[in-house]
Amino acid sequence: MQNKLNLAVVGATGLVGRTMLKVLEERNFPFTDLKLLASARSAGQNIECFNQQYTVLELDENSFEDVDIALFSAGGSTSRKYAPIAAKAGCIVIDNSSAWRMDDNVPLVVPEVNPEDIWLHKGIIANPNCSTIQLMPVLNLLHKKYTLKRVVCSTYQSISGAGQAGVDKLLGELEGNKYDTKHQIAFNTMFHAISDANKDYTEEELKMVNETRKILHLESLPVSFTCVRLPILGGHAESVNIEFDNPIDIAEIKQLLAGGDGIEVVDDLEHEIYPTPQSVNGKDEIFVGRIRRDYSALNAINLWVVADNVRKGAATNAVQIAQEIISAWNAATE
Repeated sequence: MQNKLNLAVVGATGLVGRTMLKVLEERNFPFTDLKLLASARSAGQNIECFNQQYTVLELDENSFEDVDIALFSAGGSTSRKYAPIAAKAGCIVIDNSSAWRMDDNVPLVVPEVNPEDIWLHKGIIANPNCSTIQLMPVLNLLHKKYTLKRVVCSTYQSISGAGQAGVDKLLGELEGNKYDTKHQIAFNTMFHAISDANKDYTEEELKMVNETRKILHLESLPVSFTCVRLPILGGHAESVNIEFDNPIDIAEIKQLLAGGDGIEVVDDLEHEIYPTPQSVNGKDEIFVGRIRRDYSALNAINLWVVADNVRKGAATNAVQIAQEIISAWNAATE
């Protein structure tokens, strides 16, 4: 590894930013210097991590001098403005917003699926949408074995996918506060914001379509998504129906998934053992259950995919990308 590694976290005071710091600490991520950055409103706060206190600094155009890797989780407008500035300064940006995901010059990476795409970067690497991330390792493994023909998925997403504002909205409504959107989330369900590109779909649904095809390098794969927000604080679940071009074997599929990197199979319906958003809280793995044949179509299955959306769906995936970069740097100097 290079002798000095300087790391920055942009949006360090937010829900995902703080989780990034927690994951970095848990994984003993190597660095020489750590810089925590946020808006002027949050600057000056003290955050404890790595057994010391760090003062949050205000993000500006000069924040990335001598920074090697920056993890961004401060929203699309901040990323669009500051990621190119950081990249120009020689920093590798790993961005958690949607700002760069569909840019042809920016790789969109889930390390268990397409780590080789990292090295196509021109200074910016995009972290996919939380719901996309947890589905990709499952689809990738099954595609390599049986060849995907069509995927239909409905998501059951916690309100934490909307960040701290979403969490505050749910907790406030549970305390009796009037909801600040057309629909409340407490004791209810909601859809995401409508897409400007296609008024029949939400932004989240189109993100999943486009990101799935880009990550898997299957630009014409037939996929369809319905994305729903639930009144829970953490964890995303997905009901997935998959058709394949080739004959399948359920026992073989379970074995294949159980051996997948970062995947755990939890599937014993008879004893009511299956993953739930609550059971995966605080974990980095992707959990799969309810694996069963779909008898209404040839070579088709149904399964249930659950993950902690703030960890694997955001912070952990970004840190894993950074770890891939560090591993490559280490290998280059051996």
